[in-house]
Amino acid sequence: MRFLYTYLLKLSSIKSNTFFINSVIFFALMFTIMMPAHALFVSPPKDPMPIIKAIFPQATKIGDKQGDPLVWTIYKNKKIIGYAFETNDLARAPAYSGEPVNVLVAINAKGVYLGAKVLEHHEPIILAGIPESKLFAFADQYKDLNVKDKIKVGGNKKDNTIHIDGLSGATVTVMVMNASITKAATKVGRALGLIDKSQEIIQPMSTIYKDVFQKENWQTLVGDGSIRRLHLTRGQVDKAFLGTKAEHIDEANSAQKQDMFADIYFAEVDIPTIGKNLLGDSEYKWFMSTLKPDEHAIIVMGNGYSYKGSGYVRGGIFDRLQVLQNDEEITFHDLDHYRVSDLFIDGVPKFKEMSIFTIRAIHEFNPGVDWQLELLIRRQMGAVDSTFTSFKADYHTLDKYVDRPPVIIPEPELTLTQQIWKEKNTQVIILAVLMVILVITLFFQDILVKHPKFLHNFRHGYLIITVVFIGWAWGGQLSVVNVFTFLQAFTSHFSWDLFLMDPVIFMLWGAAAVTALLWGRAVYCGWLCPFGALQELLNVFARYIKIPQLEFPWAVHERLWAIKYLILLALFGLSLDSLTVAEKFAEIEPFKTTFLLKFDREWPFVLYAVTLLVINLFKRKFFCRYLCPLGAALSVSNSVRLFSWLRRRPECGQPCKTCAKECEIQAIDPEGNINMRECHYCLDCQVTYFDDKKCPPLKKLARKKQKYKETEIAAVNVG
Repeated sequence: MRFLYTYLLKLSSIKSNTFFINSVIFFALMFTIMMPAHALFVSPPKDPMPIIKAIFPQATKIGDKQGDPLVWTIYKNKKIIGYAFETNDLARAPAYSGEPVNVLVAINAKGVYLGAKVLEHHEPIILAGIPESKLFAFADQYKDLNVKDKIKVGGNKKDNTIHIDGLSGATVTVMVMNASITKAATKVGRALGLIDKSQEIIQPMSTIYKDVFQKENWQTLVGDGSIRRLHLTRGQVDKAFLGTKAEHIDEANSAQKQDMFADIYFAEVDIPTIGKNLLGDSEYKWFMSTLKPDEHAIIVMGNGYSYKGSGYVRGGIFDRLQVLQNDEEITFHDLDHYRVSDLFIDGVPKFKEMSIFTIRAIHEFNPGVDWQLELLIRRQMGAVDSTFTSFKADYHTLDKYVDRPPVIIPEPELTLTQQIWKEKNTQVIILAVLMVILVITLFFQDILVKHPKFLHNFRHGYLIITVVFIGWAWGGQLSVVNVFTFLQAFTSHFSWDLFLMDPVIFMLWGAAAVTALLWGRAVYCGWLCPFGALQELLNVFARYIKIPQLEFPWAVHERLWAIKYLILLALFGLSLDSLTVAEKFAEIEPFKTTFLLKFDREWPFVLYAVTLLVINLFKRKFFCRYLCPLGAALSVSNSVRLFSWLRRRPECGQPCKTCAKECEIQAIDPEGNINMRECHYCLDCQVTYFDDKKCPPLKKLARKKQKYKETEIAAVNVG
C-alpha cells in the first residue's frame, strides 16, 4: 500500500494532466479509507487438531490421518468413537473464488455428523461482505444429520431429501461446500461400511392380495415356491466350521456326512393361499385379526436341529433364527412367537417344531421384496466359549400373491454443475430468451430506429428487466474479478466446472464474448450490465424531473477516460501477485454492494455505491465512463470487432455535430467519429441518422427534393 501511495504522489508532481492524476489519487485514497482493515488480509488456515479435540472431548487418542480415504480415527481407550476428515483431501471443489473451501467434518462411529468446521477459505464474498460467522453458522446445520442422508441447500420439496438453509449472497459458495461435505462423507461412509451401495435401488411397498385364494395341497405349494425349504446335511455343517476352533467338535464320521442335520420349511403365512391352506380358515382368520397394520408373519416348520433353541426361554430372544431383507436383520422375541399345533393341508409331513413369527411394523418389511431366512448354528467349545456359522435360504413372493409396484431406479447422480443448472433451469431459459431478443434487436436495428418512441420504450423496459431480474433477483453482475479468475485458470489447471457453477454469470460472459466479437464491448455495457442499466434509468428519471446535467469539456472528458484503464492495470498487477488481494481492491466496483448484497453490508461500502448513483443523477453513467475496470477490460476486444453497423455520413462532424451533442455519454468525438471503446450502443445516434427532421444532411436533402418538386410543378403549369 505504501508503495502505491508513493507512486501516485510521484505522478502527482508531474505538471501535465494534473486534474487527471489528482482524480486517480482521490479515488484510490477514498477506496482505501473505506475498506475495513479485516478485508485486507486472508486469515491463516486453522489447525484441525484443537477442533477435533473440542468435538471429541472424551477422546483419549487421535490416530494419524491415514488410509484411503484419508481420515483421523478417534478413540476412547481402545474403542473407536468417531472419525474426522478434511474435504480438501477427499472432494476438492472450487468455489466462487476459484479455490475450494476446506471443511473439517467429524462423524461418530454410526455415521452421524458431530460437526463441520471451516478450516480455510478464500471467498471474496465472505472476506469483504458477509461476516464469516454466517458461513460458520451454515456449516453448523450438519450436526446430527447422517452420512446416508441426501442433503440439499435450500428448497422446500416434501421428499426424502433434507433441506438446509442457504446463505443469501453466497449461494455458490455454500452449494459447493455442501457438495464437498456430502461427497467426502459418502466416500468415508462407503469405505467404513456405513453406507451400503445396494440401497440405491428402491422397491416401493408391495400389497398382498387379500381376496386371492386357491385351494392347494402341500406338494403344489412346495413345488411352485410358495413354501421354501432349507435342507442341511451334517457334512455341509462340518464344512462350514472348517478353519475354526470348532472344526472337529461334534464332527460327523464319513458314514454320517449325508445324514440330515436340519430340514426347515418356511413361507409368508399372511398370504391367503398359503395361510388358509396351512392353518385352516378359522385359525387363519383368528391369527390375521391379531396383526396390526403393516405387520406381517412367516411360518417356520422344521425337523432336526431346533431353530428355536433355548435362548428365548432365558432371555426371550430367538437367537438361532432371523430374517434378512435389504440388509436389515429382523430378530424375534417371545412375544413375536406363536406356536402352531397342527396343519390342515393335504400331504403335509410331520414336523417336530412349527411356529409363526410376527414381523412388527417397525421393521418396514416389504412382502414384495426378496428376503432370506437365516439359521444360526452354534458349536460349544467349553463352558463359555462358542462359535457360530449360518446358512441362508431365499424367499421370493410369487407375483400372483402381491401387487408389486415397479422398482424405482434413481437417476444417475448429477454433478454439482448439473445440479445447479437444473435448479436454475427457469433463469437459464428466461435469460436465453432475453439474449435472443437482444440479438434480433441488433440485427434489425435499422428498422427499429425509424420508430423512436417504440425503441425508447422497448429499451427502457429491457433495462428494467436487466436491473430487477438479472441484477437483483439472479445476482448476474459480471465483475473484473471474473476476468482475473479466467486468466489465472489458463495459467494453472483450467476447468470449465469453475465457470459453469453459476449459470447466469456464465451465460452473461458468453453473451459479452459473442457480442464483443460481433459489435464490440458496447452491447454488454449498454444492455446487459445491471449497474449500467440502473444508472441509465436513474439518469432518465433525473432528466425527466429537470435535474440539471453536468458535462465536461471534451478535452477533460477525453482524459478522464483513462482512469478506468489505469485502475484495470493496477488490479491486474495485484492479481499477478495475489488474486485475493486483487479481489479486495476490486471493491472499487460497487456491483457486489448493489446487487449481490443489496446494500446489506458495512456502511462505507453502501455510502460509496450510493454516492456513485447520486453523481449519476447529474452526470450520466459517471462510473461506467470513468472508473469501471470491467468496461476497460471488455473494451480491449474492440480491436477484433467484426461489424460496424452504426452508420455515419461524410457530413458527420464537419459540419454537422448534432449526434455528438446529443450523445449522452460523449462517445462521439468532435470530428464525428464514434469511439466504440466508449459507446454503449443506445442507438440514439442512429435514430437521429434516419430522422429527416433532426439530421441536417437529411433536412438539406429533403429541402432539395421539395425545391425540385416545386420546380417540376411550376414547369408543368407553365406548359
